[in-house]
Amino acid sequence: MSRSAPFDPELLFKTLARYGVRYVLIGAIAARLQGFPRLTADADITPAVDQDNLERLATALRELDARVYTETVPEGLPFDCSRAMLERGAMWNLVTSAGRLDIAFTPTGTGGYEDLARNALRFKVYGVELHAASLEDIIRSKEAADRPQDRQDVLVMREMLRRKHGGG
Repeated sequence: MSRSAPFDPELLFKTLARYGVRYVLIGAIAARLQGFPRLTADADITPAVDQDNLERLATALRELDARVYTETVPEGLPFDCSRAMLERGAMWNLVTSAGRLDIAFTPTGTGGYEDLARNALRFKVYGVELHAASLEDIIRSKEAADRPQDRQDVLVMREMLRRKHGGG
């Protein structure tokens, strides 16, 4: 891949589904599926960490030509797409043939996949079933991270929840 590919969520989600990767979609795309207005140009996921799932994820990442993303080398650095390599990091920022993909095994303020899967919402997107973190869980993670953009996002998400639950 000579340069960073544009974000192609259809290719990404269909590839992950084809290999049976279990994950919860987190971040702005998960929130967007629930009505959050901010656009994003990447996907963030929290995969299940059992060995079989990590093998399937590694296979999907190889098909997607995953490379390690850095700001100075946006087309990415070589990445050993293997279960063993995935297990070595808590977070991977990748660039793929489907665009940017961030993998967070235990997003800040959460207990990881099992924690997020409990309240995850199901959506059918591009003919694929996705599990997206609930707004409450996204808020919990963003509050724990406490970055400026997260603080702004939390205000909007809290208002979304207030309206959803009849607060006007």
